[in-house]
Amino acid sequence: MQSQFIAAINQICDEKNIPRDKVIETIKAALRAAYRKDYGTKEQNIDIDLNENTNSAVVYLIKNVVKKVENQDLEMSLAEAKKYKKNPKVGDEIKIDVTPMEYGRIAAQAAKQVIIQRIQEAERDVMYENFKDRENELINALVHRVENQQVYVNLDNKITTMLPPDQQIPGEQYYGGQRIKLYLDKVIKTTKGPQLIISRTHPNLVRKLLELEIPEIKSGAVLIKGIAREPGVRCKVAVASTDEKIDPIGSCVGQKGVRVQNIMDELNGEKIDIIPWTENQEEYIKIALAPAKIAHIKLDEGDKRAACYVNPDQRPLAIGKNGQNVRLASHLTAWEIDIMDIGELQEQPKTPEQTAEDEEKAKTMTVEELKLSKEVEDKLKTANLTLIEQLKGLSAKDLQAVEGIDEKAAQEIAAAVKKVK
Repeated sequence: MQSQFIAAINQICDEKNIPRDKVIETIKAALRAAYRKDYGTKEQNIDIDLNENTNSAVVYLIKNVVKKVENQDLEMSLAEAKKYKKNPKVGDEIKIDVTPMEYGRIAAQAAKQVIIQRIQEAERDVMYENFKDRENELINALVHRVENQQVYVNLDNKITTMLPPDQQIPGEQYYGGQRIKLYLDKVIKTTKGPQLIISRTHPNLVRKLLELEIPEIKSGAVLIKGIAREPGVRCKVAVASTDEKIDPIGSCVGQKGVRVQNIMDELNGEKIDIIPWTENQEEYIKIALAPAKIAHIKLDEGDKRAACYVNPDQRPLAIGKNGQNVRLASHLTAWEIDIMDIGELQEQPKTPEQTAEDEEKAKTMTVEELKLSKEVEDKLKTANLTLIEQLKGLSAKDLQAVEGIDEKAAQEIAAAVKKVK
């Protein structure tokens, strides 16, 4: 039958997930501390022989044999060593049984403190070893208890840690026994042991849930190009396909929206908008601001700022409730977005059809429309340069290469061509 001593060791190992050899060493350290408290000194070399079968512990005082004793706690003479060993030699190690009959209350308290401290240190070591290579992973957790705003969770290795208030989804209710998924952001080693930075609000929680729910993302056929999130309210996810046969939006949404709905349910009903990613920044910003319709965009590449002009009826949609839509779009596209009324636009943008018409018209404009001097105009015609389109891109220096065109004439032509839009 298993003794109470062995049963206690096994229980600690099982509940705390600590290796058995660490628990045994902890008990030995506690007995050493207890002996030193009642009978020994801090300098003494104490060894413990723990017999698990008989539930007994033998305490040994270890001394080295020397010619001349300088430290009574660690050394003994040859003469004294003969009491414990036949024919001792200098350099021998002598073990003296000093097992006490009993320990006092203070010694027992010291042993208890050692056990508590060592067990806590062992728990921290186990936590660090289990999670040091699991940063940026999705972790299953069970809510252990809730105290005010503090939520304590059991992770998948029987380790309990706290989910801080600022990492909780706003408005989400937690209760004991609830199963939730967490994002492990970092594992930090501190003086008080490893600290797990876990979160329900991190954007990468959405990324990991998408990878878990959508096979095309896990396989790499669909790529997540950006995530902007306001936890518990709304999230925008930009996706692109590496295979033209695969629809990235359809893959993420799933049949009747079942895939994205599963993720929304896990995130306490948080709305998730899946949008297509494009390299065209102007088009990308327009898509990110959906459902609002954008009439025109002016981009300032230097400051990464976009002025988005909208009709009055589209302004509330573009901004969103409490500025949420424009804020998420800015975060997603990495552009600072300003929502402007279309009336503030000094010049109405031309339609693609108007722009194409202007370009075609420009190709047929003749040099007569430059209003050059008759002499210069004739020299251009003689050189068979009759269309303005032929002169575009030529500098004054290039024009001097035309027969009959001097430096003054070349500058006149270049200046006139520059004025043509």
